[in-house]
Amino acid sequence: MPAGGGGRAPGRSGGCFDLDSPMGRQAYDGMGKGWPQVLHRLESVLGDTP
Repeated sequence: MPAGGGGRAPGRSGGCFDLDSPMGRQAYDGMGKGWPQVLHRLESVLGDTP
């Protein structure tokens, strides 16, 4: 959706992590470090869109 001189891409996560389980904790911690790469890739893909 348009926003100022750029755009906004609303997102929503419906997943919940069970932080008491080892797998849930690992998933939560792992993705926390992954978001910068996800956003960088998203920017590079959408930057090519007119």
